[in-house]
Amino acid sequence: MTHYIISFDKPSNQYIKVQIEFNSFENIHEIQLPSWRPGRYELGNFAKNVRKFDVISNDQSIEFEKITKDRWKIYCEKNQKITIQYEYFAAELNAGSTYLSNEQLYVNPVNCLAYIEGIQNKDFSLEIILPDGYEIACGLKKEKNILIGNSFDELADSPFICSPTLQHNSYESNNTLFHIWFQGEVKPDWVKIINDFKKFTDKQIEKFGDFPVSEYHFLIQISPNRTYHGVEHKTSTVIHLGPSYDIFNDVYNDLLGVSSHELYHTWNVKSIRPIEMFPYDFTKENYSELGYLCEGVTTYMGDLMLLKSGVFNNEEYFKELETQIQKHLDNDGRHNYSVANSSFDTWLDGYVPGVPGRKTSIYTEGCLITFILDIKIISNSKGKLSFDDVMKDLYDHFYKKNKGVSKSDYKQIIEKYTNEDLTIFWKEYIDGHKDMIPLLSETFTQLGLELKISESNKLNSDKIGIKTIFNGANHVIKNILSNSIADNSELSIEDEIIAINSFEIKSDLDKWLQYFNGDKISLLIKRKNRFLNKEISCEGNKTFVKNKILVNSTNNYIFQKWIS
Repeated sequence: MTHYIISFDKPSNQYIKVQIEFNSFENIHEIQLPSWRPGRYELGNFAKNVRKFDVISNDQSIEFEKITKDRWKIYCEKNQKITIQYEYFAAELNAGSTYLSNEQLYVNPVNCLAYIEGIQNKDFSLEIILPDGYEIACGLKKEKNILIGNSFDELADSPFICSPTLQHNSYESNNTLFHIWFQGEVKPDWVKIINDFKKFTDKQIEKFGDFPVSEYHFLIQISPNRTYHGVEHKTSTVIHLGPSYDIFNDVYNDLLGVSSHELYHTWNVKSIRPIEMFPYDFTKENYSELGYLCEGVTTYMGDLMLLKSGVFNNEEYFKELETQIQKHLDNDGRHNYSVANSSFDTWLDGYVPGVPGRKTSIYTEGCLITFILDIKIISNSKGKLSFDDVMKDLYDHFYKKNKGVSKSDYKQIIEKYTNEDLTIFWKEYIDGHKDMIPLLSETFTQLGLELKISESNKLNSDKIGIKTIFNGANHVIKNILSNSIADNSELSIEDEIIAINSFEIKSDLDKWLQYFNGDKISLLIKRKNRFLNKEISCEGNKTFVKNKILVNSTNNYIFQKWIS
C-alpha cells in the first residue's frame, strides 16, 4: 500500500508538505507526477510548483534523478521502506487547483501527489494533518483524518476541502446520498437549493436508470469576486462561483447550470469515456476527437435536464440555448476548423481563444450538434426515442462492460437511433465546418419555434465587426470578424480605442458610434504603445449578429417529447 501524508506549517507561505511512503519491490523505481488533470485536456505542468524533492530510507538520503519534467528515477534495494518528500506551492484557487490559506486547505490530488509506477492500481491511504476544528469534505471513504481508496486513479479524481468554516447539507435520490458543501462567504438558502438540486438529480438518474456511485459530493468554493468554473469527478465536483452576495440571486441560475452539467459528467466522461482515455495516461497528452461527446453533449444535456425536471421554465432554458448559439455566431473559427480537430487541439492551445479565427469550441459546437441530433431522433422515431436513449445505450454497453468509446462506436449508436446513415452529416458538421445555421433553423421549425438572426440597425461595435472589453480606461478589441468594416479598416486584436473623431471615449463606445452614424469616423488607436489614427471605411459585408428563439406553437409531439 502507498501511504500519503499531507501537512502544512505556515499557511501564509502557501506550501503544503507531501510525504509518500511505500516498500520497494525493485532496485529501481520511477515516480510520476501527473502531467495533466482529467476535465482539462491540456498539459498542466504541475511539477513547476514542486521544491525540496528528496528521497530517504532509514533517515538517509538515497540516490535519485529527474528523467523528465515530472518524472523521477529512484535507485534503492528491494524491501526498503522508501519515503519521498517534497513541498508543493498551492497559491491558485479555481475548480481544478490546489490552494492553501489561513481559511482552508483545498487539494486536487492530481496536481500535487505522485504515484509509483507499477503499483498505481493498488490500495492507498492519505493522512491529512490538520489543526483542531477542521472538517474534511471529500468523496473518498474516510476514517477520521485518513482517506482510503483502491487506486491512484481514484485518488487523483478525489478533491477535498479541509476547513473550520464548511457549511453542509444533503439530500437523497434513488437511494443515493448527495452532499452539498459550501466553502467561503455565502448564506445558503438550503430549502431552495435542495429542492432544485433534487429535481435535476432525480431526472438525470431517471434517464440513465441508476447512478454509478453510492455517494456524491458537490464541493462549492465561493469567491467574493465574479467567477465561474466547474470540474467533474466520479464521486464529486468542485464548483467555483462568485460573487458571494449574488449566489442566491443573479448568479443562482449559473449555480444550477454548472451543477447540473457537472453531475451529468458522472455518467458522461467519468463513466462513458473515450477509448483514448481508457485508462488515463498521466504521463502525456491523451489525444481524442470526441470532445463533442465529452463536453458538447454534457453542455446540452446538463441545461436540458433543468428544463425536463421543471427547475427551468421554457424562457430560462431558451436563454441558455441562445447563449450557446450566440457563442457559435461570434466565433469566426467555425468557418475554418472542425469541432473534431478543435477537440484534438485542446492539448495544443488549451482553453484560451488562441489565434484569431483558428478554432471552435467543443462545448458550443458539440452542444448544438447534439441538439440537432436529438430532434432528428425524436422526429425519425415519431416521438418514441430521444438522445436520452443514446446516452443510456452508451452507459449500458460501454461503461458497464468496461470499454471505452471510439469515434466509430459513437457514430454507429447515433445512426441506430436516428435510423439513417449519418456519413455526410459527420463529414460536414463534425469533421468539417459547414455552416450550421440553416440546419439549426430547420431544427427549431420542427419544434414549433423560430430561430431569428438579426443585424443591428444602428452603427455599433457589432455592426463594424468588433467585440471589446472595457478595461477601466479604454475598450480593448478582443475579436474581429473577417471581411467586416473593422477588418477592412485594418483594426487589430488588442487595439485600445482611445477616441472617436477626437472625442475621448470611456465605457460609451456604442453611443459615440451611433452619434457619428453617417459621418466620417476616425478612431484614435493605441497599439503596442503607439498611437494611430484609423479611418473607418464603410466597406465590409460581415457583421456580428444576434439570435433570438421565438415561440410559434409548442403543442406538437416533437416539442413535448423533447422536454419530457
